[in-house]
Order: sequence, then structure tokens, then C-alpha cells
Amino acid sequence: MQEMIWVLNGPNLNLLGEREPDIYGRETLKDVENELREQAKALGVEISFFQVNGEGELVNLIHEARLQAKGILLNPAAYSHYSLAVYDALKAVRLPKVEVHISQVLAREESRKNLLTAGACNGLIAGFGTYSYILGFQALVLLIRGGK
Repeated sequence: MQEMIWVLNGPNLNLLGEREPDIYGRETLKDVENELREQAKALGVEISFFQVNGEGELVNLIHEARLQAKGILLNPAAYSHYSLAVYDALKAVRLPKVEVHISQVLAREESRKNLLTAGACNGLIAGFGTYSYILGFQALVLLIRGGK
């Protein structure tokens, strides 16, 4: 059985490509999913791809991932800045986790500079547009396979 990675996307990412394209670009979440599926095939892993707007839904997916996945690639979106519930769920799940953000959040509004959930992950990649997902995915596969 191949390694399974869960890709979890938080609120408003369903509007990727439409919402503030000057910040988030014109690629859609479906485009990101298709690119990750190609990467997964090339790396010999499987992915399950999710997007939810609700905080509780995201927490439930994190809990469920512990039973079905070898790692989590997560873009918690706005929840990264304040959600103790998502942070606690990530801390409770003993899987490799990489957080990604499309924009360079540390160069944006003050309120976006607090990345609470990133503290519960093995690593953080931000600021490379949707390519952040690819970089995060590659890093996660290395972590799962015992790389650096």
C-alpha cells in the first residue's frame, strides 16, 4: 500500500482564483489539486484532497487523518492566525505535518503575522504562490520517508 497524504484546506480557499487574485493568483483550488495529484503520482504516494470552511470540520478532518494518512499538508487559511482548536488538533495528531500559505503572510497585515497553527507543524512554507503547495508536499514526503 502506498503512503497516503491528506491535503486539508481551510476557509475561503474554494474561492481561489476569484478572491483577491492580486494576492492569491488566478489558479483555482482544482488547479492546485491537479498539480498535487501529478506530484503524488511521480513520488509514488496517494492523496486525499479536502476543503472546508468550518473550524469544526477542519478539526474533524485532522482527527480522521490520524487513522488514514501518513502525513498532513495543511493550508488552514485564516484559522492559522487564531484557532486554538485547530492548533490543539494538530498537536494531538502524531503525524508529520507541513503548513503552507500562498501569500507571504509575514509581509502582510499585522494580524496575519501570528501563525499559531504553524507551531504545531513540522514546517512552514509561505509566499511562493500556489507553488507553496508543491514545496510543502515534497517536504512532507521527505519527512514521512525519514529524510531530513
